[in-house]
Amino acid sequence: MADTELVVKVGSRKSQLALIQTNVIVDELKKFYPGRSFEIVSMSTVGDNILNKPLPKIGEKSVFTKELEVALANKSVHLVVHSLKDLPSTLPPGMLIGAVFRRDDPHDVVVFHPKHKGSTLATLPKGSVIGTSSLRRSAQLKRAFPHLIIEDVRGNLNTRLSKLDAGDKYDALILAAAGMERMGWAERIDQILGPDECLYAVGQGALAVEVNLEDSQTIELVSKLIDKKTSFCCAAERNFLRTLEGGCSVPIGVTASLDGNQLSITGAVFSLDGKECLKEKVSGTLPDPAVQTGVCSHAVLTKSSIFVPEEARDTLVAAEELGEQLAQALIARGAERVLRAAREGKDLSQ
Repeated sequence: MADTELVVKVGSRKSQLALIQTNVIVDELKKFYPGRSFEIVSMSTVGDNILNKPLPKIGEKSVFTKELEVALANKSVHLVVHSLKDLPSTLPPGMLIGAVFRRDDPHDVVVFHPKHKGSTLATLPKGSVIGTSSLRRSAQLKRAFPHLIIEDVRGNLNTRLSKLDAGDKYDALILAAAGMERMGWAERIDQILGPDECLYAVGQGALAVEVNLEDSQTIELVSKLIDKKTSFCCAAERNFLRTLEGGCSVPIGVTASLDGNQLSITGAVFSLDGKECLKEKVSGTLPDPAVQTGVCSHAVLTKSSIFVPEEARDTLVAAEELGEQLAQALIARGAERVLRAAREGKDLSQ
């Protein structure tokens, strides 16, 4: 992208939430580059178009990203905005997360049908039906609330909430807090699930700006958006996931926090029925970022595919190593057996 080129083309999914998230990034970029013009190029993905199958059965790792990445590869867009949790732990060749934006609330939340207002998942009647399209959520809900029935629900947020409000199938939905808040629907949140009830997805709550690894000018453009604290936490989470499963859809949950230089990350793997759970926590002190040296002249592809300026790279790599350490602790306890059964669609209790 030449310095004199004014129009920056930004790829996005067509859903209302995706466009809201994309506009968050565009509005931030306009603060740094008031002379630039931005054009949002929206498109549908496999995950948007195939709504009659549960996500794990579509058979495509990048169900919400592939079409956008094709546009990025052929340079019909300069950058793409994603929910970071939608990005596989390993990106296609030539792709890079040029910026991880500051994280919003990463937790999962419950939205009840109006007839259950004032309830919690624990107090719902036996046999109540909870909707989610996530194996991670499903496994943890089955474990924590065995009296409930977990059913698949697909569609964008508007569609899923319409299915809930229809009242003929679902008693509640499990959704991401960040998505509900970005849509302006925070008042519909009835219960927030803490880590003892439901560990969240890797990268949940954060927005990612994906770029072409060879496009140094766009990498520099979006580097203004980098939130280092979020980047370090998400680098640990993504390398934890990458070490465990290589991008497949399996029940893995995580939570990470950074207090000063002290990074703590908890991760768990679950059987599909939730009856088996392996959970570990690791903590470590990250090195201080080096003295500011300016914008990195070239991008380096880290294990998490997350870019930070050169002075912060050692810190990010240390966070990735902590994520790998967590994964190896779970592998030592038999995580590969649990995940293998999940990939094959088997409950370990069978």
